Amino acid sequence: MTPTTYRTADVDGFKVFYREAGTKGAPKLLLLHGFPSAGHMFRDLIPLLADKFQIVAPDLPGFGQSDMPPRETFRYTFDNVARVIERFTEVIGFDRFAVYVFDYGAPTGFRLALRHPERITAIISQNGNAYEDGLSDGWTPIKTYWQDPSPANRDALRALLTPEATRWQYTHGVPDTTTVSPDGQNLDNFYLARPGSDDVQLDLFGDYKSNVALYPSFQDYFRTHKPPLLAVWGKNDPFFIPPGAEAFKRDNPNAVVQFFDTGHFALETHAREIADSIRAFLT
Repeated sequence: MTPTTYRTADVDGFKVFYREAGTKGAPKLLLLHGFPSAGHMFRDLIPLLADKFQIVAPDLPGFGQSDMPPRETFRYTFDNVARVIERFTEVIGFDRFAVYVFDYGAPTGFRLALRHPERITAIISQNGNAYEDGLSDGWTPIKTYWQDPSPANRDALRALLTPEATRWQYTHGVPDTTTVSPDGQNLDNFYLARPGSDDVQLDLFGDYKSNVALYPSFQDYFRTHKPPLLAVWGKNDPFFIPPGAEAFKRDNPNAVVQFFDTGHFALETHAREIADSIRAFLT
């Protein structure tokens, strides 16, 4: 088995922590995590793919072991997150790669594709949305904050940062919750409890509207470039619902869509099945 190594890249003074596995020279695969997680969410997937791919899974800025600079010196927007990850790929020599996007990883990875379509060899979207069709009613409190970014509406979103909310994200829609390890959610809650992390996450909740505004641009990219695209979706996701997966086929008729009977964090229960789908799709 190819071991996973744990490294840090200096991205123009910004520390990006990342996991790496596989063989240099093999096809490259970039794994981009979501909220409120980090690269550790891929801990089960990486060993299942490392024999065929060179894999890198960074922690996004403000997440995991990557730098979380003060909000006064770094604006927590998805544009800025994507710029750091774009430079990260250049620093580590990821010139052409397939990208696996989940949750926040989707608007990050899709921005990379817009800026450098020649670098993207394929897209695997695991509950990584690019269509308003895919937004559930669970977004209503965040949309309220977009429309009126008042202190009261911002404070109302703190309920999404509690340990109970993290556990709900991991277990909602999972037929047997005993199959969900507590390890990932407990580590997420550790990171969320760091001083200043709450306001970083609230800033990103507010800026998520910029992703919705870019949906038409993402869709135009799918239509124009038609990248090989695999959507592997937890069909019981409370935030990104199945129509968001099916919508990829509107703009890219060759997109492949597979649903799994699980929730938002599909890798917690279906890592092997998703790995098998990726191997078949990319090879």
